[in-house]
Formats: sequence, C-alpha cells, structure tokens
Amino acid sequence: MKKTTVEISVGLFVLAGIICVGYLAIKLGKMEIIGENTYTLYGQFESVTGLTRGASVEIAGVQVGQVSDIHLDHESQEAVVTMKIEKQVELGDDVIASLKTAGLIGDKFIKLTPGASDVVLKDGDSITETESGVDIEELISKYVFGGV
Repeated sequence: MKKTTVEISVGLFVLAGIICVGYLAIKLGKMEIIGENTYTLYGQFESVTGLTRGASVEIAGVQVGQVSDIHLDHESQEAVVTMKIEKQVELGDDVIASLKTAGLIGDKFIKLTPGASDVVLKDGDSITETESGVDIEELISKYVFGGV
C-alpha cells in the first residue's frame, strides 16, 4: 500500500512538472493559444535588408509588436512586412514605420512614430508612410569608390 502511494505521488509530481514546462515554453515563446492579443498591420518598404521574422516593432523604444512575415509584392517590386501589434496600442493612419538598426552593426527592427490623426488603423490596414533603412555597406562602397 505504501509503495502505491509513493508511485502516485511521484506520478503527480512529474505531471505537474510537465505542465509547468509546457506553460513556460508557451509564455517564453510568446505564443498565443487561447485568443489573439494582437492585430495585423502591413507596411511596404523599398528595402528591408537585414530584417527578419520575429524582429521587434517599437514605439519610443518599447516593444509593441513583432514582424510576423516578409514577402515581395510582385507588382511594385517592394517588400511587404506583416506586423502583429498589441491590441491596446492604437495607431493613427498617419503613423510612420521606419527600418532601424539597434547599434552600429546590430539587429534590424521597425520603429513606429505615431502621428496626430484621429483615424485609427484597424486589423488588416496598411501603413502608408514607410522609410527604408540606411545600408551601411552601400554608403561605405560609395565613399571608397568616390561616389560621394
């Protein structure tokens, strides 16, 4: 009888541990299982060199979303960036999306600069004002080969 009680206790302990590890994996991976706490916005850029899926989207240095997809628009030959933004963040239709670099040779991220418009962007809308990042390699090559 005592052996069965110990085995049940160990089994419950292991089960609780597996549930805790699963919960932490979901939270640390920033995955949503029940309900989506974000909405989708699109931005069209001339170049998104160095930007990757999962890159952060920031306002005033605070992460408010992340890049979920990057693909090429075959008609305009520009990159379309899909961003998941937290629902509590409301952006006007005059928001500016800029591609920035964290540090001198750091990771790329999208910086949103809010405007003063009262028209709020909704799920599936596009950001019309975008700025591509500065390509350091291109600037250096222009300087070295006398293009400046």
